[in-house]
Amino acid sequence: MPVSDLRIAPPHLGEPYLLTPGPLTTSYAVKEAMLRDWGSWDGDFRAMTAELRTRLLALLGPGSDAFDCVPMQGSGTFAVEAMLASFIPRDGKALVLANGAYGMRSVQTLEYLGRDHVVLNKGDYLPPRGDEVAKFLAEDPAITHVVAIHCETSSGILNPVEEISEVVYGAGRKLLIDSMSAFGAIPLEVEQVRYEAMVSSANKCIEGVPGFGFIIARKDELEAAKGNSHSLSLDVHAQWAHMNKTGQWRFTPPTHVVAAFLEALRAHELEGGVAGRGGRYSRNRDVMVAGMRELGFETLLDNRWLSPIIVTFFCPADETFVFDRFYELMKDKGFIIYPGKLTVVDSFRVGCIGQMDEHVMRQVVSAAKDSLAEMGVANAAPPTPALKERAKLAV
Repeated sequence: MPVSDLRIAPPHLGEPYLLTPGPLTTSYAVKEAMLRDWGSWDGDFRAMTAELRTRLLALLGPGSDAFDCVPMQGSGTFAVEAMLASFIPRDGKALVLANGAYGMRSVQTLEYLGRDHVVLNKGDYLPPRGDEVAKFLAEDPAITHVVAIHCETSSGILNPVEEISEVVYGAGRKLLIDSMSAFGAIPLEVEQVRYEAMVSSANKCIEGVPGFGFIIARKDELEAAKGNSHSLSLDVHAQWAHMNKTGQWRFTPPTHVVAAFLEALRAHELEGGVAGRGGRYSRNRDVMVAGMRELGFETLLDNRWLSPIIVTFFCPADETFVFDRFYELMKDKGFIIYPGKLTVVDSFRVGCIGQMDEHVMRQVVSAAKDSLAEMGVANAAPPTPALKERAKLAV
């Protein structure tokens, strides 16, 4: 489906575009799908749940029959915790590959769970590489699982999960992938990247609304997960077994969110699936990054590591630039951007996902240009320390 045929939500609705990694700007059809009430035990809703699971599994490509899909109520973090607690046995040990806030959130989760773990921490903006993972695994035979973030949205870096997977399985270990901000736009086909389980959320690249996440895992891993979880409500095995037996969620499902997500999945298919969605997001990124660079902004990451999900920019060195003021000016023009999460230098982020196309991204650049002028910023170039930090990416 050509991008020109998509129903891109115009700003005259009174809503700003959400230039974030989710929640994001959704289509009219997705919003309209939530106008009906559904009975959670009714056959019609059970059929919706079944369709949702089937459509998500289809995104895995050939080999998906070895997997099953388990929706889980709550935010994406709920689903990540459910995955970690259910698939890492209580006597297991995890290696977490961290290069930003979301890798460290998995570390924090494992601390709460009482699961043994070690961390390969690359800081804010370097990717974990296969040789580094191989070294950890060779030196610590107790490690049973590796936890990787597909797209680390605190920096916008797209991590090399295929390279990581080859090393993990070459060492006889298992891989769990947090693909929260990438699944649906970045390929994760099981014939290309081996993993035991992955997790994502309704309000990311599928372009639904917040309310549930989903775990896609090998059926044998789901069987083996029985009794691992610390939690009644986050037990993936129990949710899976109950859904397969009854067609129902164990506890009250987010019925309206499921209806909206099904509409989003249908639109995703019409757009060309993962390739079509990822293609639009890549064009969004390319147009926006080129325009922002023309204004003098510099990206944190080299082009090699830029994801089509979200891009981190250094704040200008110009003393008249104040991020909070820039944020409000951009919001007044119809665009909500995202604060930075780097620890060393000041930054901000601009998302590329949601109901936006390259034409909208040109408007984003124009709004940034006008906002800089209103602030009296003559030069958007970053401070020298920021460029020194970026130089670390030359790996």
